[in-house]
Amino acid sequence: MIRKSILLATATFFLATAGSAYAASARDNISIVGSSTVYPFATVVAEQFGKTTSFNTPKIESTGSGGGMKLFCAGVGVDTPDLTNASRRIKASELESCNKNGVTVVEVKVGYDGIVVANAKSAPEYNLSRKDIFLALAAKIPGPDGKLIDNPHKTWKDVNPALPDSKIEVLGPPPTSGTRDAFAELAMEGGCKKIGWIKAMKKKDKKKYKSICHTVREDGAYIEAGENDNLIVQKLEANPNALGVFGFSFLDQNTDKVQGSLVDGVAPEFEAIANGEYPVSRSLYFYVKKAHIGKVPGIAEFLAEWN
Repeated sequence: MIRKSILLATATFFLATAGSAYAASARDNISIVGSSTVYPFATVVAEQFGKTTSFNTPKIESTGSGGGMKLFCAGVGVDTPDLTNASRRIKASELESCNKNGVTVVEVKVGYDGIVVANAKSAPEYNLSRKDIFLALAAKIPGPDGKLIDNPHKTWKDVNPALPDSKIEVLGPPPTSGTRDAFAELAMEGGCKKIGWIKAMKKKDKKKYKSICHTVREDGAYIEAGENDNLIVQKLEANPNALGVFGFSFLDQNTDKVQGSLVDGVAPEFEAIANGEYPVSRSLYFYVKKAHIGKVPGIAEFLAEWN
């Protein structure tokens, strides 16, 4: 499943910042938090690690990328995680928090993943452009006179006459999720910059540009469904009219229940994600607390298990 769902890269380690040499207190198992997208892969590696080595199976919690970073950067020691998974790169503000709390960070890029817009197998397959996604889910879009207005679109047909006359109802992750961050950057912004005058704004007023492109509407068209992507899959199966946003791995594991939409004419398939053809693709990472390596049993060996 790992081989199919994620293109594993050779783990390349580098120090992202200098920090305290404080060592973690004794603990006999590795503690991991973070991304719900990376969680299933990390779980498989952790279970294999526990079976084939003399070390205990690592304990993994799915907290979301943002929630994991908060726990990870809180400090060093037995009460803090050793690793955090992330479905996007660490933010400058998070790295600053780690610095402040004496955490020296090692970044490991583990592979690639696609973000899919999926629906029930019993429903028609969607063929969306990134511009369609932006015009359906952005809080504000250009009106007939070119000025920004509150998003008036109620159905997908309102967005694009070629799309179904179905209510816009998209289940997706909350702001704490790396999947949400990546979806906003790759899908929403990818469609937003198809509009010339908004794209031109990036050079003049980057903050306003990002606000327009990344802000998701809050009138019920986009429904925050938590960090549990399996729950989104279940809800899509129960509601054929809804679409859901989650990582490719959950599509790959549930092909009997859900189907991925084409985005800009490209299907969310493993090869297209791995070679960058699928436009909503992103890198996956995990971050290691340098002070804990060699102090908490098995960390170095667990990292080698990803190769």
